Amino acid sequence: MAFRDEAHLKVVFFVDRLPQALQRWVMAFTYLVSLAVFVVILRLGWLQVADEIWLGVTTQSMGVPVWYFTMGMPVGAAVVVLRILQALWRTVRGGTAAAAPGERSTVQEWTVAKFPLLAIPFFILAGVIMDKAGMAERIVRLMRVLVGHWPGGLGLVAVIVAVFWGAVSGSGPATVAALGTVLIPGMARPGYEKRFATAIISATSELSIVIPPSIALIIYATLANQSVRIMFMAGVVPGLVVGAILAALTVYLSMQRGYGGAARASRAEVVQALREAVWALLAPVIILGGIYGGIFTPTESAAVAVFYALFVGLFVYKTLEFKQLFRHLADAVAAASVIMIVVTLAGIFSWTAASIGVVDRISRAIMLLSDTPWLLILVLNLFLVVLGMLLDAISVYYIFLPIFLPVVAAMGWHPVWFGIMMTVNLALGQITPPVAVNLYMGALISGIKLEELWSEVWRFAVATFVGLMVISYVPSLSLWLPGLLGMR
Repeated sequence: MAFRDEAHLKVVFFVDRLPQALQRWVMAFTYLVSLAVFVVILRLGWLQVADEIWLGVTTQSMGVPVWYFTMGMPVGAAVVVLRILQALWRTVRGGTAAAAPGERSTVQEWTVAKFPLLAIPFFILAGVIMDKAGMAERIVRLMRVLVGHWPGGLGLVAVIVAVFWGAVSGSGPATVAALGTVLIPGMARPGYEKRFATAIISATSELSIVIPPSIALIIYATLANQSVRIMFMAGVVPGLVVGAILAALTVYLSMQRGYGGAARASRAEVVQALREAVWALLAPVIILGGIYGGIFTPTESAAVAVFYALFVGLFVYKTLEFKQLFRHLADAVAAASVIMIVVTLAGIFSWTAASIGVVDRISRAIMLLSDTPWLLILVLNLFLVVLGMLLDAISVYYIFLPIFLPVVAAMGWHPVWFGIMMTVNLALGQITPPVAVNLYMGALISGIKLEELWSEVWRFAVATFVGLMVISYVPSLSLWLPGLLGMR
């Protein structure tokens, strides 16, 4: 589905500047490389299945043949191979490398045999259903009547809603997609420049991977053997700190450019907006409250979020129809499958690097700066900023976290604080080209070129970096809330 709908990460910042004929051959080469990778996966998967059939391997408890489960690998690879061949044929016959209308930027990753990773597809599905149910629109309406009349109020509305939606979505591009279609036209109508409105939403949506529930924090907790619940709790204050800095910058720029507020809403309008939004406001309360209260695990909370979204969309707001659910499920499956494939392949790379000793050698080289911890922190941050510009967050976790964890242990740093620092770095990477997935999504929605959008976004990137430095050198911001609630 992901290959059929072109729903995979495609960086065209350079390619779309090439002549049309050359674009086709560049994309054809890309598809050939992908084809080779999946043919290898198909062959290895089939050999594994053949061995299990020949040896008669079964599960210990129920005696079910193991190949029933592992057959999914070669079958899935075969489907992808067919789709790549189809895309290759289209490209050679005259397709272009430019992003097609409706194309979405999504990401993927490593090892799937970890229970906490089950939360990822559930949170993706919950975000899709909540968006389609109209929850984002109602939150926007509520924030608009509460603070929209302030100077620069509509910009502040965008920041607040993005921070709130981060407590629902867990994905930066998904937040841009959910909020951009509502907020960008809503800010453009009163006179906000469309480029500025898109920049605000694209930049503040980066906080979706910092503020819980966060797919990125789930990945980090899984790899670093940390509690997902503690990582979620640790992300709250740093996320709000960066959000406050972005909000201050937004209000300053809005006032500097003369963007006034909307008309003050009446008390009746406020009450009406609150009544409509109350079910959407309860979503993060139920999800995070259940986790922090010990009612259910983060993985279980993701499933609860799906059923809550279905209940509200079908029976409260009545904005969903049963006949639409298959389409929404298909969208979520396509996004989740892309992520889980990246998890698998990045995990293979990480295992290979550790096996041949690359991880140990790089870790020892980094430790040469151990005599000056503040400099080591700065160097790691700058290195992560560059990585975030070039790779998606999940790949960075799986490839480089095995290198960093021995350094963290040797320096006596708290792994929870380091995880938050690393995640904020990778959030910054979502708005810094060339692999700036939030900007690609914002540009797709608004129709603005990426370079034009960057002329506004760079200010927010600098502000995020300032917040990153505060979080890096004040670890208590990350550790205070978990410590307050007795989570160690």
